[in-house]
Amino acid sequence: MHPNIVEFQISGDYALFSDPITRVGGEKFSYQIPTYEAMKGIMQSIYWKPTIIWIIDKVRVMNPIQTETKGIRTLLYQSNGSKRTDLSYYTYLKDVKYQVQAHFIWNENRPELSLDRNENKHHNIAKRMIEKGGRRDVFLGTRECQAYVESCTFGEGNGSYDNIPEIDYGVMYHGITYADEAYSEETKGKMTVNLWHAAMKNGVIEFPLPQNTIHRPIKDMSMKEFGKDKKNFIGIDEFGEEED
Repeated sequence: MHPNIVEFQISGDYALFSDPITRVGGEKFSYQIPTYEAMKGIMQSIYWKPTIIWIIDKVRVMNPIQTETKGIRTLLYQSNGSKRTDLSYYTYLKDVKYQVQAHFIWNENRPELSLDRNENKHHNIAKRMIEKGGRRDVFLGTRECQAYVESCTFGEGNGSYDNIPEIDYGVMYHGITYADEAYSEETKGKMTVNLWHAAMKNGVIEFPLPQNTIHRPIKDMSMKEFGKDKKNFIGIDEFGEEED
């Protein structure tokens, strides 16, 4: 257990968790369970600072897994500058609800922000932001799948898969490690894609750390700079107290 754990419940009418590689053709088909990257994105929408890295420990699936396919009119841009629409089919998860447990670690790639490493401050702000439903819009996988966040105790209540010992989902997209969250010499200055062998046990998905996945750097990537003299780091006054 970690001292800065946060727990929350997220729910929505629809969700779409998919491998970015499969989206290129216009069709989108959701995984049956959330990806690590999607859950991390939700946590970052609730509360994010470059000083910290959010780690998603586990997700509990509360509602039955259901899908719904919709015909979506998408806008296509032609080489001559004209526009036309095309029909694509998106397969969503519907009526979803998850309990999430996460914690944060310091971003060691950001030594310039070391004065902002106040664990109690960041933990308390994160818990307040969960109570408020997040700082920014929260969605489940894609922008059109708006979601609602509320605090909870992980494990409370009855889940639809509590009594099913294990469901195996095979090799699945885990997420992307960007250069500013690199965890090894191999991933420094790179964008790295991560895969893992997914399984749900008694309704709970326990995610491995990115460094414990099947990973491969795919392109060079530079880090964005932050610091006291940078105008793009808003909310910290002399790396002291933060404005809500």
